[in-house]
Amino acid sequence: MDYVAALLPPAVTAAFFIAVVRVIVKSQGGAAKAKEDAAVEAALARAQGNPQGSGTGASTDA
Repeated sequence: MDYVAALLPPAVTAAFFIAVVRVIVKSQGGAAKAKEDAAVEAALARAQGNPQGSGTGASTDA
């Protein structure tokens, strides 16, 4: 019976990992996908439009 006790923790870990991966895969897409994609596109557009960042707080270190 020691082999059952030795195999149980890896089996539980594997089952939990598979469940997490399934939740991640199922949460991709859906109704909120367009909204999330638009938010990412807006963030990328802001980052490309201002490559130096805000820069206003850098001079206050003195």
